[in-house]
Amino acid sequence: MTKSIRMGVVIATAAVATLALSSCGFSDSSGGGGDSKSIDLLVPSYSDGTQALWEDVIAGFEEENPDISVNLEVQSWDNLNDVVTTKVQGGKAPDIMNGGPFAGFAADDLLYPVSEVTSDETRADFQESFVESASVGDTQYGLPLIASSRTLFVNNDLLEQAGVEAPTTWDELLAAGKAINALGLPSTYGYGLPLGSEEAQAESAIWFLGGGGTFGDAEKIAIDTPENLEAATFMQKMVDENATQPDAGATDRTPLIDVFIQGNIGMIEGLPPTVGQIEEKNPDLDYSMVPIPTKDGQPFTLGVADHLMAFTNDGDKQDSITKFFDYFYTPEVYVNWVTTEGFLPTTVSGGEQLADDPKLKVFLDALPSAQFYPNTNPNWSATDAAFKSLVGQLAQGKDPQAVLTEIQAKSDEG
Repeated sequence: MTKSIRMGVVIATAAVATLALSSCGFSDSSGGGGDSKSIDLLVPSYSDGTQALWEDVIAGFEEENPDISVNLEVQSWDNLNDVVTTKVQGGKAPDIMNGGPFAGFAADDLLYPVSEVTSDETRADFQESFVESASVGDTQYGLPLIASSRTLFVNNDLLEQAGVEAPTTWDELLAAGKAINALGLPSTYGYGLPLGSEEAQAESAIWFLGGGGTFGDAEKIAIDTPENLEAATFMQKMVDENATQPDAGATDRTPLIDVFIQGNIGMIEGLPPTVGQIEEKNPDLDYSMVPIPTKDGQPFTLGVADHLMAFTNDGDKQDSITKFFDYFYTPEVYVNWVTTEGFLPTTVSGGEQLADDPKLKVFLDALPSAQFYPNTNPNWSATDAAFKSLVGQLAQGKDPQAVLTEIQAKSDEG
């Protein structure tokens, strides 16, 4: 089979514009019934090339399995939750979905356990840390699709002009951010602090977990804690002492990373796709990637994994779904898909293939010790939404304790 590689600029998950798509939806007969040899696949867009990548996968799969067809629907991350909620409520759930949180669907008995829709060989290839974050109790419901860890990107020129080294602790980060801002360069700022709605939960996790705090676990969400309060207070201190860009509470990560790429931000937490973006947009940028600064300088990274999941619906597509998953996770197909999108593989074989890539080494090395969101907790979706709508108030002067109390309350409400 022939598989084309379509390279493109990739942006962080959960921050892409809605695309005008030819495959814009499933027929009314799909989802909770229909042809057992037809699979409905609902996915979000990670990049301008996402649809073409999936179409490439589907073409190869259908060539090897001519009796099975795959119907593709691509949505923006902004729309994905509403789309799948409407489908599930209408009894028209997709057969396979690519998304983030899955625990709520599992709690409602809507998903196949992974053991029922994959071969032993496919399951054995997933890295253990991702299996744990894809499971509810002892049952794995999510198939880890993409991995992403964070690291601090620093503009070497700006750090040199400010006379500072790459920071390893919060105090050093504060000092470096203030020193860069003090240069007085036009539209140039120290630390990029994105507390806007796009990924406020990620920036918060970097600070909370880096200060010894927590988001909780599968049993209980824990936001309002002394450790998290200390981190939230320091985040506000970064703004108050002029170490960040203006209006941090309303700034999203994707446009702020673009400002870094342009050379006007000294330091920002970045993702694996950020490397490709720099190569595409400003290959002459003098930058380095260093570990995330933490309260005491101890190494830490935030791990993020999106998943594939299979809805049971009428239970008549289990064999077709299994064949699709086993095909997709073969190294030839999967590694091409995940690296073209600019992310890291969640499989052992994929990690081995990319182990010698110097651009990805810092991210791959961090994955085994990465900490993850508690996305197996059914209340995580509500918590995630609360961060996105509320934590930006830290940059607007609201009392950090009040912010954490409000987020905790929204999380507890579910």
